[in-house]
Amino acid sequence: MLEFIQTSYFILLYVIILVVAIATYHRYFDTVLKFFPIYIAYTIFTELLGYFIITYEDISFFEDPKYAWYNVIIFNIHSVLVFGYFFWVYFKIVKRKIYKKVILYFGFTVLLSYVLNCFIEDPFYSGLYQADTLASLFYIVVALMYFSGRNWRFERHNFMFWITLGLLIFHLIFPFLNLTGFLKPKIWVEYHFRDILKLTIVASYTMYLIGLLLGRRRAFR
Repeated sequence: MLEFIQTSYFILLYVIILVVAIATYHRYFDTVLKFFPIYIAYTIFTELLGYFIITYEDISFFEDPKYAWYNVIIFNIHSVLVFGYFFWVYFKIVKRKIYKKVILYFGFTVLLSYVLNCFIEDPFYSGLYQADTLASLFYIVVALMYFSGRNWRFERHNFMFWITLGLLIFHLIFPFLNLTGFLKPKIWVEYHFRDILKLTIVASYTMYLIGLLLGRRRAFR
């Protein structure tokens, strides 16, 4: 248990967010973020399953012991499903027609890239880093469009504002970390990029938590 907390401490943050998301669900149950608790619960499930696959040899997708600890497929599936979720969220919430068109065309391009990436990398054995990088660019673009559409206002009580800020914080850094991990693994290890990634995750999800705590129903538009 101690080792789990040390290596996967950010999962505890996910659990806290899920509890708060359920407790405050009445503030956004009929908004575009109504599936947010399901998204967090699915993320927790994915992280726990990934940990169990690495830790316990009898939990594996492969019969070959050499690949018993490979858990990348569940994270690839998670990336696609979460992308689809936020693709839907932002398509629903933005008002300008030009923004909707950008989200629609860019979003389907990213989904197609995930399909094509599966022909380049085996999703059971490798992360789909090309498609993940393109998806990060999508998140950055939609975040900037969202803030632009609201005249760059600081909206303390708007849950969607904090969600968007969290996504922007993470995806401004993730492409660099992601590409370095796949293309320059020695640099990834030498400079502890995994720890940087975890801190970025914590920073991003902390924005979600702040949004849940400060969010007010009347501020969600």
